[in-house]
Amino acid sequence: MLLTGLISYPVAAQLTHDSLLIEGHYRVFHFNQPSASLNKPSLVFVLHGSGGDGQGMMKATGKMEQQAKQVNTLVVYPDGYKHYWNECRKSSPAQANQEDVNEQAFFQGMIQYFHQRYAVNTDHVFVVGTSGGGHMAYKLALTMPLAFRAVTAIIANLPDSTNMDCVPTGKPVPIMIINGTQDPINPYQGGRVVLGKNMDMGVVLSTDRTLAYWAGLAHYQGKPTMEKLPDVDPQDGKTIERYTYRAAGKPDIILLKVIGGKHDYPNDVDVHVEALTFFMHQIHR
Repeated sequence: MLLTGLISYPVAAQLTHDSLLIEGHYRVFHFNQPSASLNKPSLVFVLHGSGGDGQGMMKATGKMEQQAKQVNTLVVYPDGYKHYWNECRKSSPAQANQEDVNEQAFFQGMIQYFHQRYAVNTDHVFVVGTSGGGHMAYKLALTMPLAFRAVTAIIANLPDSTNMDCVPTGKPVPIMIINGTQDPINPYQGGRVVLGKNMDMGVVLSTDRTLAYWAGLAHYQGKPTMEKLPDVDPQDGKTIERYTYRAAGKPDIILLKVIGGKHDYPNDVDVHVEALTFFMHQIHR
């Protein structure tokens, strides 16, 4: 793995772009230049969905960015390879999957980059991803659990065993899942994920089975506790139930079940702020 940073340059306010050369591919990431007040900050990766890019994800995280500054956290937005991630879905026709690009080396390289330049605390590294980015977050949790303190996956279920081409470590990790019950892309009850013509991503598990997988790794038994969140926006047709597995000495395993939610974000909560809050709780447990 060759790590070579290109010269950073601001294009707006404090927005910075850089890249690492990973096995012959320049892998790009974006971040807002941190203030000098950050002291051994936490590091949060925000991952875009299939077909997107890191800068596009910044439009959804304004509140999270503001809160991140207050809790000593640096937020980074990587780009997938040609707009897709090499995640765990064997059926994915994306070039990232077909070429089997080394995502683990990319994330290891970024962690090293931000540790060297901004002294980030490598024990406080987190990842939140939406849709295909959620699948990439799952991959990091499955294959690099020791590198990530906690993970959040939004509108994504784990691949079915017939569609899984990652080798899980079997180690538990704190995880929060945020899924909508009426999602036509990522079926809440499981099934085939089709993003469009020639983009059949194969079969995924149901959300309940995805939650059970992570709870099982953490050796939880029985049912999680359930809490109904306030219906802040009654007009959006969505309500949220929070299901929590929590016990001393075990990682938190949480599901936000967005009843009526589709392949989108609910209005009742800011999902990225929820992720940041979840991450900070893992530090202070």
